[in-house]
Amino acid sequence: MGSNIKEQELILKNIESFKLEHIFECGQCFRWNKQSDGSYIGVIHEGVLQLRSENKGNSSNIIIKGKCDGNIKEVAENYFDLKTDYKKIKEELSKIDEYVKNSIEFGNGIRILNQDLWEMVISFIISANNNIPRIKGIIERLSRAYGEEITFDGKNYYKFPTPQQLSKATVKDLRELGLGFRDQRVHDTTHIILNGQLNLDELSKKDTQAVREELLTLPGVGPKVADCIMLFGLHRFEVFPIDVWVRRVMNELYLKKEDENKVDKKEIEELAKQKYRELAGLAQQYLFYWKREMSN
Repeated sequence: MGSNIKEQELILKNIESFKLEHIFECGQCFRWNKQSDGSYIGVIHEGVLQLRSENKGNSSNIIIKGKCDGNIKEVAENYFDLKTDYKKIKEELSKIDEYVKNSIEFGNGIRILNQDLWEMVISFIISANNNIPRIKGIIERLSRAYGEEITFDGKNYYKFPTPQQLSKATVKDLRELGLGFRDQRVHDTTHIILNGQLNLDELSKKDTQAVREELLTLPGVGPKVADCIMLFGLHRFEVFPIDVWVRRVMNELYLKKEDENKVDKKEIEELAKQKYRELAGLAQQYLFYWKREMSN
């Protein structure tokens, strides 16, 4: 951790397209937890942040307190994607059809976070055939066992371990933390990245197809995991991760096949590309959140 870590506060005034629940409960992040007072606390690459919302009609003031490395304003601007015009994006997507328009109205406060790429690689390998509470638990235990400790507001939090820190874990250690069949995959991927066989820093310079092909060489990374890593770790808005919920919603809205399990992913991808173009990933988040929440 840099010497610059200190407690800081920031107020984002009259901000639109920023609802805590929409951002933190739409399946894109695993280190944020709702507190009893309605605020959220999360561990990010630069430290620990707590966000509270004061709602005012369509806009709200967001109070951010935290202990972070670097200037909290710059950290928040990058992490919460404050320079992207979500209002304009939502207007464009809403023109596509009523379904997308309805899903955007439902999850209008979603933003795609700029999360750490390395953390996204490991987190989404862990996410394979898993549910969100379990994924969160595994990542928390990994961070506690191998990450750096930060004390904020009288409590201890743990940063996501670096490749160097995580490389200390044997397959058996990972199994004991509850990773199940993902233990070997996480172990091997960590060593591939640590040894420089795949350079994460270079990925942002490459086009999406080239990035996808490189990510698919990692153990435990299939097409859906690769797309999640690209959307949430590299901000590639054009990718369209397809999970159970997304397949279900795309079938119900557009394809209308009797057995949703027989819906071909290629067919969904083509449809998404044709309908949502370079904003497919954002459309995916609105549709996913809408479908999953309405089903609960």
